[in-house]
Amino acid sequence: MINRKVGIMGGSFNPIHQGHLVVANEVLNIYNFDEIIFVPAGIPPHKNGLKTNPWDRYIMTQIATVSNDRFTVSDIEVKRTGKSYTLETLMRLQEMYPDTEFYFITGTDAIIDIPNWHEPEKLLSLCKFIAVSRPGIDKDIIEKKIKEIKDTLNGHIELMQVPMLQISSTDIRERIKKGVSAKYLLPETVEQYIIKNNLYR
Repeated sequence: MINRKVGIMGGSFNPIHQGHLVVANEVLNIYNFDEIIFVPAGIPPHKNGLKTNPWDRYIMTQIATVSNDRFTVSDIEVKRTGKSYTLETLMRLQEMYPDTEFYFITGTDAIIDIPNWHEPEKLLSLCKFIAVSRPGIDKDIIEKKIKEIKDTLNGHIELMQVPMLQISSTDIRERIKKGVSAKYLLPETVEQYIIKNNLYR
């Protein structure tokens, strides 16, 4: 019997920024989730060599989400040795949280690439997916590609449009590297953590 509905936000969060938090809060309210679990990636299989320590990204995510009592952060991937596969994470979370219906929240760019993820058909059988539309993306093209994925791999994928802030972690890292202020692009506490620990320099 399903007692809880929980959203999972996975990502490198390198660093976490206001865009991530806006999306999480919108999804939380629209779907009326009991909780959203942020899962900072340890060693993502699709990104070559994140230079930031996984625990720094975990701590920044903790700092950024502490003011929302329905946001929690899991260290399940940062503790894992080797590459972090979403399938393994979901299987572990299902063991930890029985009687829970999970929704994996990600961007439409990631959803389109899901056939290239580790065991995508099994992954789609474990939970529902929410594809968050980014600004400037053609909705008709996305819906067509999602239909193709569902026809091929089955699974449940919902497209959701939310007011997205045009903020990227890449841009924030570049700003900090150049000594340009990233104020208001990310929580002030996260900005202070980055400065104090000399990250992205």
